[in-house]
Amino acid sequence: MATEVFVWWFLLCVVSALNVLALSYSARLLWQKQGAIPSDVYASRRLQLILSAGYVLGCAYRSALPVFDVQRICLFDSWLSSVIVGRSVATVAELCFVTQWALLMREISQVMQSKPGRMAAMAVVPLIAVAETCSWYSVLTTSNIGHVIEESLWGVSAMLLVISLLSMWPRSSQRLRPLLLAMCLTGIAYVAFMFLVDVPMYWSRWVADEASGRHYLSLSQGVLDTSGRWVVSQQWHVWKSEVIWMSLYFSIAVWLSIAFIHLPALKRQKNGDVVLLS
Repeated sequence: MATEVFVWWFLLCVVSALNVLALSYSARLLWQKQGAIPSDVYASRRLQLILSAGYVLGCAYRSALPVFDVQRICLFDSWLSSVIVGRSVATVAELCFVTQWALLMREISQVMQSKPGRMAAMAVVPLIAVAETCSWYSVLTTSNIGHVIEESLWGVSAMLLVISLLSMWPRSSQRLRPLLLAMCLTGIAYVAFMFLVDVPMYWSRWVADEASGRHYLSLSQGVLDTSGRWVVSQQWHVWKSEVIWMSLYFSIAVWLSIAFIHLPALKRQKNGDVVLLS
């Protein structure tokens, strides 16, 4: 294994191990709060914990056994590294993650009485379900155009949430604005990365494939191919194009997922003021 690849893979594994520990600690903290916070808030945070577990563990699996889907490249010679297994794990994990987004936005929009927020909360999971379908299309056929649509839908979903949060800004109190600002800045950074880095990367790959006259697989051929063929490569020049997005995805995105468990709950008082509960 190339030294650069080993260092990168080792760091991914270390971060993933720490993420699992952070998830376990989060579960302990939440359990200790039971009875000290309103039952509906506890139930909401427990659901966030369960969904976060799906995402954290899925990302840990993919960190230990990274896969370059369209090219069928993996680090280790094992069926557990096959594309069909890795993509299946990713699908479950990503649906868990976006459901966290939707639940959090629904919670905030209900308290803030925001119709745009409620609509965005209802829209993001179906949008990402379509994105996952496009991802599978690319993985099976090896055509990167599906990844272009997939990543664009992720960016659009995040954009909807940011716009919804911004629409609540004029009606939010001074105590709430730092939280809204942090969420908006995080969302804006995510949208910028998706449309300035991720989408162009997949678009350029698709354009290059089209220019070279690449032959794409049918869906049925793709199922057989992803199940039984994988190419082991441990060379840096093969993996370096994947390092940035994988590193950010398996670290910062996971930290956001865990952070959702600990976000303070909002409550509207009888006088109409919105306060932080925890």
